Amino acid sequence: MLIRLLRTYLRPYKKPIGLLVLLQLFQTSATLYLPNLNADIIDNGVVKGEAGYILAFGGLMIGVSLIQVVCNLGAVYFGARTAAALGRDVRAAVFDRVQSFSARELGQFGAPTLITRTTNDVQQVQMLVLMAFTLMVSAPIMCVGGIVMALGLDVKLSGVLLAVVPVLGIAVSLIVMKTRPLFRLMQDRLDTVNRVLREQITGNRVIRAFVRDEYEKERFKAANTELTDVSLSTGRLLALMFPTVMTVVNVSSIAVVWFGAQRIDSGAMEIGALTAFLAYLMQIVMAVMMATFMFMMVPRAEVCAERIEEVLDTESSVVPPAEPVRELRGHGHLELRGADFCYPGAEAAVLRGVDLTARPGETTAVIGSTGSGKSTLLGLVPRLFDATGGEVLVNGEDVRRIDPALLARTVGMVPQKPYLFSGTVAGNLRYGRPDASDAELWQALEVAQAREFVELLGGGLDAPIAQGGTNVSGGQRQRLAIARTLVQRPEIYLFDDSFSALDYATDAALRAALARETADATVVIVAQRVATIRDADRIVVLDEGRVVGVGRHHELMEDNETYREIVLSQLTEAEAA
Repeated sequence: MLIRLLRTYLRPYKKPIGLLVLLQLFQTSATLYLPNLNADIIDNGVVKGEAGYILAFGGLMIGVSLIQVVCNLGAVYFGARTAAALGRDVRAAVFDRVQSFSARELGQFGAPTLITRTTNDVQQVQMLVLMAFTLMVSAPIMCVGGIVMALGLDVKLSGVLLAVVPVLGIAVSLIVMKTRPLFRLMQDRLDTVNRVLREQITGNRVIRAFVRDEYEKERFKAANTELTDVSLSTGRLLALMFPTVMTVVNVSSIAVVWFGAQRIDSGAMEIGALTAFLAYLMQIVMAVMMATFMFMMVPRAEVCAERIEEVLDTESSVVPPAEPVRELRGHGHLELRGADFCYPGAEAAVLRGVDLTARPGETTAVIGSTGSGKSTLLGLVPRLFDATGGEVLVNGEDVRRIDPALLARTVGMVPQKPYLFSGTVAGNLRYGRPDASDAELWQALEVAQAREFVELLGGGLDAPIAQGGTNVSGGQRQRLAIARTLVQRPEIYLFDDSFSALDYATDAALRAALARETADATVVIVAQRVATIRDADRIVVLDEGRVVGVGRHHELMEDNETYREIVLSQLTEAEAA
């Protein structure tokens, strides 16, 4: 998964990567050349007392060192830019894919893990790429080059390398194999911590209301402890890496000095050559240590890449049409024909054979007991999810064939739980229509019975709105969401229990103003409150996903037992009449 992800998203950056590899090649070659120069200075300058030779070759060493520094700086610059670009591109790809998900896929993953995959997981892959460009490219060149240069100095003494390199490789591989499953578990535990923390922040009022502070502390402590335990287990394994490497390095250095001293004593080797050999040994070990850094990061980056690919490989169940309809005939006509909807793996369908017709200039209401499928029915129209059977038609066209942008302009929906974005009142109202004037915003607020409280906010239309609209009440949030849809001016208005937080007086005033404002539009209202829908032109009664009655209020009161039970649970016989 990691290789596939990198191959896909590094392809546009072949030129900077090629330049980076070239710079690393020059830098590593310069590093490998320095011990040879040092050996020449010792053997031909220091031993023989040639000061001119020492100065000349010392100046050459300075020049080679400068080349090494410049190439290294260039390689780090291009490596950092390419790694940052990779992180940007992968984050954008994950974001785009998540934005295409329907409610089904969002529920399948969950918000906490999607946030972690878009941020932390991408960061782990980005850090691996940065380390690879700055360390891993030069490590194999230095390792191979060091071995070649060491062989050139003394073949017999190079036998020490035959023992050092395999031992280091085996030790590092064993540790990496043990850590990989732990890194997978660590990311899963991080998801759990994010989920618990998100629930506790979002549900803070509920926690306070039920005095469950201590319970939630223990719940977070348990999730945090699980993450800590896995992190400690991983850390203990990785802590073995450096002592193992350093032990092998020190033992091999002693062996080189021991056997090298014997060869110098026998005249088979010079002192400068032994010094250079030790330098090459250290360079080989440094290359292995750089690779060790990489191996420490690779398992976690692999796990993160798998999690990212899971998101990228998930196709939305709401697929844009291949040949979209970009123009609709008619105005505001909505029809459901035998619509079914069933969640994957569910035993029973949420909606079964639903027929519904809503026309311009009319208000169609949908009522039913909790869990009867009212919100699901409305969600089929703007394609929050697609019907698993039957058809949903807007102006005679199946919504699955309509261009998504055109469908969004034609259908305006106020969800059951309205959400406001951080910013200002005006910014939220213009969300569906950025070019709306201030006069249109105030008109929408007037209809939504929100003008009075917005005028009292500091700044009016420029008043700040917190994330989720938490700095306004539930009723104010609903009215702002209704005003936002009114600014959009769609042909079809869908209100999913959007008046539940309003008092009766505000509800009545809003519905009266809404009736005038949407006189030429199609209005579909889902509500639990009978008073909200009793004057509708058509009332559709749902029961366990089926339509069990259609008519006006007085008609249904006479011949529909389900509707009658709902009404009498809220009103007396006299009030219902």
